[in-house]
Amino acid sequence: MTLGSFLISLAGLDSGSAYGGIGASRAVMLGILAEPTMILVFVGITLLAKSMLPFVVNHLLVGQPAVYWSPAHLFLVAAFFILLLVETDRLPIHSSTHIEVYMIEEGRILEYSGPLLALLRWASAMKQFILYTIFCNVLLLPWGLSLRGTALGALGAAAAILVKFAAVGAVVVAVETAQSRLRYYRYQEPLAAAFLLAILAIVANQMR
Repeated sequence: MTLGSFLISLAGLDSGSAYGGIGASRAVMLGILAEPTMILVFVGITLLAKSMLPFVVNHLLVGQPAVYWSPAHLFLVAAFFILLLVETDRLPIHSSTHIEVYMIEEGRILEYSGPLLALLRWASAMKQFILYTIFCNVLLLPWGLSLRGTALGALGAAAAILVKFAAVGAVVVAVETAQSRLRYYRYQEPLAAAFLLAILAIVANQMR
């Protein structure tokens, strides 16, 4: 995902547009803090479950409620939620409209149209789908997955993940609309909070 974001930044610079350069530079500035925090969150998840496999984490949280409600896991959920807002352009410094002051993701692809724009939009949607799936099925709502891999179980899991996405999306919308618009230079505040939460999760996990 980081490589994809880097290539989109290059595409924004390649267009030669001032807006593309602004969007690319702002996206890189966000990535400087977001990517280390994402790494720390995954390190915390690995330490929590003693495994890097998502289904192992899922089974641990489902089978042991004490681990699910532990401070380490709750800190990880909070940190990942902030990252979800950043990576899906839902911070109050983002704007999906053509407003120069707030354009980040929109600025990088402003000069593109047709099939290329459709491909970039599809890539953004896939990134959001992957992050939501990790957040819902691995961390926040690990229930409702198919246990035996049957067709009926897979359909049930697909229906369950749609409900999970809707619930998380409603919370994201509520958080987004409840926040006032922030100046761009304050982008580091939520990311610093997420970084601190990830550190606290690792520390809390080591103290268990």
